[in-house]
Amino acid sequence: MTLRVGLIQTRTPASHAVALTHVAALVREAAAQGATFIATPEGTNILQKDKAALSPQLLLLEDDPVVQGLQALAVELSVGILVGSALVKREDGKAANRAALISPRGEIVATYDKIHMFDVDLPTGETARESETYEPGERAVAVQAGETKLGLTICYDVRFPALYRALALAGAEVIVTPAAFTRPTGEAHWEILLRARAIETGSFVLAPAQGGFHEDGRGTYGRTLAIGPWGEVLGKLDHDEPGVLVVDLDLSAVAKARAAIPALANAMAFEAPISLA
Repeated sequence: MTLRVGLIQTRTPASHAVALTHVAALVREAAAQGATFIATPEGTNILQKDKAALSPQLLLLEDDPVVQGLQALAVELSVGILVGSALVKREDGKAANRAALISPRGEIVATYDKIHMFDVDLPTGETARESETYEPGERAVAVQAGETKLGLTICYDVRFPALYRALALAGAEVIVTPAAFTRPTGEAHWEILLRARAIETGSFVLAPAQGGFHEDGRGTYGRTLAIGPWGEVLGKLDHDEPGVLVVDLDLSAVAKARAAIPALANAMAFEAPISLA
């Protein structure tokens, strides 16, 4: 079976209303090219790195106007949409970086809260402390989406192979990694990490990205990618401008890759302490 997917590269503004206008046009473009499953990047609904400015704007997922707008678009266009992540308020008042899968009927059928928080001091002097703003998720999520099973991850998760292995073992054939990667780490590691996760798990890895310089002052890398289960690049936006990448996935390639390199089946668990000679 072949699945045509559309990956959206955005430069999300710092307000919901403008963000919806921005992403909706790109979603329409992907659907016009025949995509039946469309994925957007991390922070699709708003990007604002100033916590004091962001917090008053956060809403519950179901009340977020960008999410609501994408639900309506899913129905109008008869497509599934993965909101790569929306920055939202949880029921307990804390914040979450949350992916949401929307069915062609406009229903939110699965959510995933980013597990790994990006807390880092980069050599460039840039710092990030996601844990100061967001509550990490506590569970991995694999969900049936039409004829395939999706594994949900977000950005920094890509550096943690155990999560991808767990998703593949749960049956995920396509793992989606929406991101807002920093420019220095993106240039050094973005494509290498995505291809490694695809090869290790024998999965398609889809990575819709934020790109360029944003209103809040951050710079993101772009270079949206679609990787096949043999580690091959199926498609790439080789820039950081807003755009659409449409690719066809031959889902039978997953079983072929996993049969050729049965790493999922052959892996050994290491539970005992490691001896140092």
